[in-house]
Amino acid sequence: MRNRIAALRAERAWTQADLARRIGVSRQSVNAIETGRFDPSLPVAFRLARLFDTTIEDIFTDDE
Repeated sequence: MRNRIAALRAERAWTQADLARRIGVSRQSVNAIETGRFDPSLPVAFRLARLFDTTIEDIFTDDE
């Protein structure tokens, strides 16, 4: 699954650690999600969407 998290984070000049604190996960988890090595749980995906004031579908896209 591809995502726009790094771009959305960069628009706000946040580090991975900043984003991790805001959504309640580790910096390593943010890195793994951004690089596509890990898909977030639904609660984390919803927290990301609320934080970035967008929809889950706008952040995550299917690889197909």
